[in-house]
Amino acid sequence: MSTTENLNSEQGIEKLKNLVNEIMVCLFCTDLKIDDGATCRPMSAIKVCDQGNIWFFSKKDSDKNNTIEKDKNVQLFFSHPAKGSYLVVNGEAEILLDRKIIDDLWSPVAKIWFKDGKDDPTISVIKVKPNSAYYWDTDGNQMINLLKIAASVVTGTNLVTGTQGNIKV
Repeated sequence: MSTTENLNSEQGIEKLKNLVNEIMVCLFCTDLKIDDGATCRPMSAIKVCDQGNIWFFSKKDSDKNNTIEKDKNVQLFFSHPAKGSYLVVNGEAEILLDRKIIDDLWSPVAKIWFKDGKDDPTISVIKVKPNSAYYWDTDGNQMINLLKIAASVVTGTNLVTGTQGNIKV
């Protein structure tokens, strides 16, 4: 049984931060009119800022960046089945080349994709400003929930609990 919790402002941003930090990798989808999956790719979120924006590193000349230049609407699908945590974000993407932002967001892990580090000439930052988001978050971990499911079958009562709802930032 799940409870619906629609979250606004600070509570919404806090939930967004928790889920994105827990899951990290999403399917980042552009060119939403095509809707065939070919414009979705796995991306690691860097952080969620205090305004609720989700930040990513990207190559300046990537297909993703080129598509965003034409249509800023994106969808992000975060999924952590082991924890029962899921998040869908609809938002507007903006490509930034600001060196200060790159310096502030940089982590050594990003060097995997940018061989010259934070000074790599091909680096850009994508800021996704959420327009809407919806989440599902199951209480407990996968093992506990498997036991709850088994007990639910025996008792005829759903013992798996969690929350879901809209997030407005």
